[in-house]
Amino acid sequence: MQARTCAAVKRESLRSAADAVRCCPCLYLFGKMRQKSNEFRQCFCYHLKGVGTTRLGERMVSMSSMLVETVSINYEDFNESFLTCGTCLCVYDGGEHTPKLLPCSHTVCLHCLTRIAASQTRETGAFRCPICRELITIPRGGVPALPPSFLVNQLLDLMSRQRREVIPKCSVHINQELLFCETCDTVFCTVCTGGNHAGTSPGCTEHTIIPFSIAIKRMSEILLYKANECISKLTQAQDSVSTELQRLEASTEKCLNAVDTEFAEIISKIERRRSELQAAVTAAARDKKHVLEEQHALIEAEKNKVQGECEGLQYQVEVRNITQRIGSLSDQLDAASALSEPKENAFITFEFNHNNALSQLEEALNNLGRVRSSTTLPGLCRARLKDPAIVKLQAAVIVETVDYHGHPRNVGGDLITAELTLADSIHSENQSSSIETEILDLENGTYEVLFRPPSASRYILKLSVFERPIKDYPLFFDATEHNEPIKIYGRRGNGKDEFHQPVAVAVDDDGMIYILDTGNSRIKVLNYDLEFQRHITNEGLEGRSCTGIGISQQGIVVVNWRTRKITEMSSLGDTIKSFSHNAFQEPIDVAVDRSYGHILVADNGQSCVFVFDSDGKILFQVGKRSTFKLITSVTVGPNGEIIVADSRIQVFSAKGDFSEEIYSEGKGKGTYGGLAVDAEGRILGTRTDKGRSIIQVLKLGGGNILTEIDSHSSKLRRPSGIAVLPDNHLVVVDLGNDCIKKYRYW
Repeated sequence: MQARTCAAVKRESLRSAADAVRCCPCLYLFGKMRQKSNEFRQCFCYHLKGVGTTRLGERMVSMSSMLVETVSINYEDFNESFLTCGTCLCVYDGGEHTPKLLPCSHTVCLHCLTRIAASQTRETGAFRCPICRELITIPRGGVPALPPSFLVNQLLDLMSRQRREVIPKCSVHINQELLFCETCDTVFCTVCTGGNHAGTSPGCTEHTIIPFSIAIKRMSEILLYKANECISKLTQAQDSVSTELQRLEASTEKCLNAVDTEFAEIISKIERRRSELQAAVTAAARDKKHVLEEQHALIEAEKNKVQGECEGLQYQVEVRNITQRIGSLSDQLDAASALSEPKENAFITFEFNHNNALSQLEEALNNLGRVRSSTTLPGLCRARLKDPAIVKLQAAVIVETVDYHGHPRNVGGDLITAELTLADSIHSENQSSSIETEILDLENGTYEVLFRPPSASRYILKLSVFERPIKDYPLFFDATEHNEPIKIYGRRGNGKDEFHQPVAVAVDDDGMIYILDTGNSRIKVLNYDLEFQRHITNEGLEGRSCTGIGISQQGIVVVNWRTRKITEMSSLGDTIKSFSHNAFQEPIDVAVDRSYGHILVADNGQSCVFVFDSDGKILFQVGKRSTFKLITSVTVGPNGEIIVADSRIQVFSAKGDFSEEIYSEGKGKGTYGGLAVDAEGRILGTRTDKGRSIIQVLKLGGGNILTEIDSHSSKLRRPSGIAVLPDNHLVVVDLGNDCIKKYRYW
């Protein structure tokens, strides 16, 4: 089709670019399409070269280096030459002058073809094209059955749209179209500016220049896009508000039903109590009535008896009988006097004021139920990770609620929902199950979402308030397997904040921490926050040879392996008592069972644990030389269990009977440094194996390892004593670094 039309252009030697447009569809496509192919470009240049430079051609050639893939067609030339019938010079339309495409590829209006076909007398059923004189056969349906010119019709639609477009012109040069530089954001006329704007030349390729009419169209399209986007957002907002209104109606209906249900239950209880009281009144009245009716019947019987005896007395003449009757009536008269007093009374009353039940009921009804609402705006609420998330330790995300004005809320009760999953499961086909979470209402407008990350990974937490997402939804965070110390205290030396070979630690019920500073022959006392309080000195601490410490009912108990003495002292350092035992060889640790007052001493020389009463009297011993190897620590479980560590942990009953072995795989491969047990039955032990020092948290009764503390950035070196602090914290003595460290372990 294209080759034929181009050949036709050559044969007919078209005189204007408009005629080229009229006969070659590729020229139309050149102006219509923004991305033009080389084939269209070459065809268009051929037309311009063959017909000479017209006003349209001059404009397009002169601006080819400036305009960006845009052709502006002169509407008057285009309409008069291409959209006008060449025979009658009438503009094509959709009615009488409908454009018809002839087999010779020329387009003539329906009116002209009908007139030409009617005037043909020689060739019946045919006529000649008025342009090329080619013989055209009339189809069976007549001239109207000729196919319409699809291209002309499309161009008619295009021009009808262009008629509605305003092409801005220069106010000075009326026929000069304004241009727009997208780079400079400037509108200019090439005639007024001499081809320059903002110091640029017409051939400058660094600036993007387009007709101002097209710039307006693009801006209008952007405006419409933004408007549609805004309308879309507003529609979404409207739908969201409508949904919330529906939920409000549903919540209102639910609350009203709940009120009805509760008060129906209360009314039912009140009705039941009323029925009980009515039944009590009826029963009391029935009992009284029964007594009175019996008395009434007896009186009636006596009355009838007297009347029967009195009948015929007037006819009685025998004195003796009369005298007997008089005596009998006298007795009956006395009996009647006794029956004259009712055996029961008619008193029945109902009281409400015999106690304060009525006032309590009124007060209870006034306090019964409450209507609670919230001004929390979920879209402004925020969430943050309270502390770094550590694998298998309880982590918390703080949710802070605010109202519509951004003011923090100070009351709780909002409906918070949370879903915690692995972030990787979002992109995987097999999504992992949700991780268990617990929501804690702090009753001050903030909430804690508690959970335990099962592994070192990235997690995603989806938080909603009233089933609506909060700000920055969802929350992403990472969980690490490295548990770093919360605080570190001390360094090597003999000053206030210094240690020299600290080996053991104990914590009393008030959270005070007692560290056995062996190299300085003293006990350093710290508070829960590892702040220095005081030093304790005593003769039992001398010799730099104390290795174990425990808390008794009266104070502190220490063991001195060199003097082989157990010393109990007050928290101020005053000696309460001390004792020894002739079987001691190398006592290295001490523990106190405060439930029974027993003092447990681990002896490495005897490879056993001696158990004494509170006065230092030996009770029994646990184990023998084959039971333990290099005992390092002894402690007491929550139920009086005796727990001993060497390279593994062994548990005995309070009477010394073997119970279980924990971490048997560590036997002979390392050693424990210290032991402690919390109230939940979790064993905390410091362990060193092949140069790696860690803190293990194990389960008493089963021995499963719950978690490990490796202190990645603050390595432990020869950790020894360990003690439990409140709120799932611990303190450990780092002998190799002459300091103590505080960790969160659960």
